[in-house]
Amino acid sequence: MTQDVRWRKSSYSGGGEGNDCVEVADLHPRVSIRDSKALSRASLTFPAAAFVPFIEALKARFPRN
Repeated sequence: MTQDVRWRKSSYSGGGEGNDCVEVADLHPRVSIRDSKALSRASLTFPAAAFVPFIEALKARFPRN
């Protein structure tokens, strides 16, 4: 069965023209992320339980100013 994927811009993406846009899709029970500038490339898909630790690790490594 094909799932209708709805991508949304991540709140962690850069502002302005959206040049640093990361998109997120809820694919219950998984979460996918992709680079909006490279749609033909693969996305990363995680079990939902692993997504929050992944994002927390990114925030620790690349804090917002």
